[in-house]
Amino acid sequence: MDLSTSDIAALTSFRRTLHQSPEVSGNEEQTAKMVRDALSALSPDQVVTGLGGHGLAACFGGPSPGSTILFRCELDALPIQQISDAAHRSRSEGVAHLCGHDGHMAIMMGLATCLSRCRPACGRVILLFQPAEETGAGAAAVLADPRFEALTPDFAFALHNLPGIPLGTAALKSGPVCCASRGLEVTLTGTSAHASQPETGVSPMAAISDLMPALTNLSHGDTDDAGFSLVTVTHANMGAPAFGIAPGNATLFATLRTLTDDRMKALCDQAIALTGQAAQDHGLEIDHRYHDIFRHCENDPVATDILATALDRAGISRDDTALPWRPSEDFGRFGAVAKSAMLFLGAGVDQPPLHNPHYDFPDDLIPAGVRIFEAVTRDLLG
Repeated sequence: MDLSTSDIAALTSFRRTLHQSPEVSGNEEQTAKMVRDALSALSPDQVVTGLGGHGLAACFGGPSPGSTILFRCELDALPIQQISDAAHRSRSEGVAHLCGHDGHMAIMMGLATCLSRCRPACGRVILLFQPAEETGAGAAAVLADPRFEALTPDFAFALHNLPGIPLGTAALKSGPVCCASRGLEVTLTGTSAHASQPETGVSPMAAISDLMPALTNLSHGDTDDAGFSLVTVTHANMGAPAFGIAPGNATLFATLRTLTDDRMKALCDQAIALTGQAAQDHGLEIDHRYHDIFRHCENDPVATDILATALDRAGISRDDTALPWRPSEDFGRFGAVAKSAMLFLGAGVDQPPLHNPHYDFPDDLIPAGVRIFEAVTRDLLG
């Protein structure tokens, strides 16, 4: 079922309205309300709200039994200030949809529009608007919600826009497509001292200075290498912002990234050994914590073939040279409950990268995304 010109205009307007009112992970209450209000006009058979936080799922069923297909998009935005002169730019200070989740929601709403006019011949389609993707917490919370059991799909699909490849070209392959990652927080504790007598304290300065290059030196290869690893130091802080005090504590943040979950354990062990040795060498106490834990995202071969067929039907060309992708994606967790696959839709060669303050989702991708998911639905459920 093709979208009309007025449908596309309405979906574009919806996307831009979402773009103006972004909310960060875990705080997507008003975004979820806008989605729920838009869905109410499309008469889904069921809407489950408050799923794993502010998530919601809309169900469209056919008249006879069949498979359950889940399509997932994301509700959350990023804590980054947008730089834009567009009329629809973010109105929330320091928060913006700079990853394109607003566009993904518009695509999902376009699919809901199609399903409202023509239900599947059998089975059911679940449209999941997931919270907290950016922190890696949302998918786990949705899956842990007792109400998700009744929604458990046979197949799960998602897409993500991808700057750097031609507009509308799809990247798709089976196997690992997004990396595992986690944030490592290291706290080093010594003893502060007067700046005129630094020898009377225990400073973390040498330890943190050694650790920044040592951790980044754990990086190896590229994403086409099974042993790929990447460590990125993202934050460092030492002592108080004063001239009279020699520091007695420091905090270091680093993001650890590997192609697969199995490789992540080895990288964590290496990082912990390095930081522990540095603390011992300099007489410091140490504490480690992990944050934003993402599992790697692996495309099931059967689900990948389904997406490939849908792309062919939708007349969308494919190029898998951009995969595997270094960023992480919370969608990987759905592979534990369903045959799952994610594709990547080109946002343009000259488009700013994701998480860049100038990024804005290309509206031309909305009908393309809807066509792909519509084709999947009709292929599997009629």
